Amino acid sequence: MSQKLQAVRGAHDLLDSTVKRYRYIVETARRIAAYYGFEEIKTPVFEPTGVFSRTLGDASDIVTKEMYTFTDKGGDLLSLRPEGTAGAMRAFIEHGLQRQLPVKWFYEGPMFRYERPQKGRYRQFYQIGAELLGPEGGDADVELISLAQNLLNALGVAERTYLEINSIGDKESRDLYRIHLVDYYKQHESHLSEDSRKRLSLNPLRILDSKDKNDIEVNESAPRLLDDLNESSRTQFERIQKSLKDLGIAYSINQKLVRGLDYYSHLVFEFRTHALGAQDAVLSGGRYDGLCEMMGGSPTPAVGWAAGIERLSLLMLEDPLSTRPVALIPVGDKAERECARLAHELRGRGFVIDLSYSGNMSNRMKKAVAHRALGAVIIGEQELAKHVVTLKILDTGAQSEVKRQNLEAELAKLFNQ
Repeated sequence: MSQKLQAVRGAHDLLDSTVKRYRYIVETARRIAAYYGFEEIKTPVFEPTGVFSRTLGDASDIVTKEMYTFTDKGGDLLSLRPEGTAGAMRAFIEHGLQRQLPVKWFYEGPMFRYERPQKGRYRQFYQIGAELLGPEGGDADVELISLAQNLLNALGVAERTYLEINSIGDKESRDLYRIHLVDYYKQHESHLSEDSRKRLSLNPLRILDSKDKNDIEVNESAPRLLDDLNESSRTQFERIQKSLKDLGIAYSINQKLVRGLDYYSHLVFEFRTHALGAQDAVLSGGRYDGLCEMMGGSPTPAVGWAAGIERLSLLMLEDPLSTRPVALIPVGDKAERECARLAHELRGRGFVIDLSYSGNMSNRMKKAVAHRALGAVIIGEQELAKHVVTLKILDTGAQSEVKRQNLEAELAKLFNQ
């Protein structure tokens, strides 16, 4: 007996209203990003494994447990991309774009991680993201948050999210904080989870973001990173807060919001939600000034964010409206051929046309109503003889005879009303 073929666990088909939402999110994000001067970049879905192992850390969960890694027929070790920033930075370095700063990139596409599938989390998932390379200081950070806020507004989900920010300072600040944090955790090591005890020597800042119940209790009294910020880091964070207030963007400071990798610095931020249970992060970002140099390029300041399309889709309370079609309804064989020619012509001019393949006039009209058509263009023998069509407005029932040469203008009025 042959095996039943179905999608791999953790991957999902995008159908009907789901694909409509995904397309709407991507198109809206692309449009909003263009308002800010961002150009689109598309990188391969697979990269040399080093692109990710070097940037995410050889010991990180993503690299050791979640990446899809394989050896191709040429013997090269490749990985499906688990996130978008590393590939974008590889492209930035490879194409010598350091001389063209600032670089502002928007991207969208599938990412891959071997995780336990659950609501809003898949093994093949989709992201949108924005990267801004070149500017130092906090102005670029605020611009990225402004872009994210306007995107959430445009999608109609902003009221279901809230913004949290934090500063992890520069390297000097983090080195001092790491000493204080490790000292604290060693005093409470027996109460930490197994994963956090492993992170204690490798990546202690990650413990602050642990979801383990015991870790959360330990973290309640952990040292505050903000207390160890040096003057320049503190000034930059205060400037960002002032700018956000000037823009009317509400936020709160979450001192447990961190990034554990060394190339991150200064601002980190997340738009979160209470509407999706444990999967509360909707859009995450931060400044990663050390990444370019880590990957072999020249030191280049950078800030960016990424958002999961699945979670944005779950937050949307209504499906986006589709462009309503106009139905062509032929009566008779000659009219069938004329409607086929007319459909080809009108579609070529940008009209959405619904042309059924068979059925009598009554059935085709029922289909037109089911497809939410704006109107129906009826062509029978009388219309052919007089070089006219009958145009019926389905929302009102109004019906009129329109000369063939005037049809396009009448349809334009219908679509633009």
